[in-house]
Amino acid sequence: MIVLLAVLASIAWVAVVLATPVLPGPAGAFIYGIGSFICHQIPERSFHLAGFQLPVCARCLGIYAGAAVAMALTWMRVDRGRTLQPMRSVMVRYVAVIAAAPTMATVALEAAGAWAPSNVTRALASAPLGAFVGVVVMIALATLHYDECVPQRPTVPKPPQRSI
Repeated sequence: MIVLLAVLASIAWVAVVLATPVLPGPAGAFIYGIGSFICHQIPERSFHLAGFQLPVCARCLGIYAGAAVAMALTWMRVDRGRTLQPMRSVMVRYVAVIAAAPTMATVALEAAGAWAPSNVTRALASAPLGAFVGVVVMIALATLHYDECVPQRPTVPKPPQRSI
């Protein structure tokens, strides 16, 4: 159940980010406020819908969308009865570097002044990093053992059986 809630929350966040420009004043202002805590919100690096800037930049939107898609796909795999196996730590590191490479490349080239990627490029380059994080979160949630956290009810000991 917690896995499904995480999937729905990630999809809802992306939907809210995309809907923010058309939300009523106070609701939109609230989401823009949340966005200001997690993103620089530079207008040139953000998508605009309905003439308004989204509350997060293109790179952040790519990360969130990548995570939401990966989490949904992972949930569908789990829902079909397949289990998620934790990855070996060495493999996780390699996959993390590969997933982060496009984002790191665009950030480095942009910082060096060698390239000014478009917002579409920023979003697409960051999607693999979001997907990686989404899968890691899903594996972590799927491998939690909630039954071990619940305290056991005390039981009344049964009297010993007498042999006849």
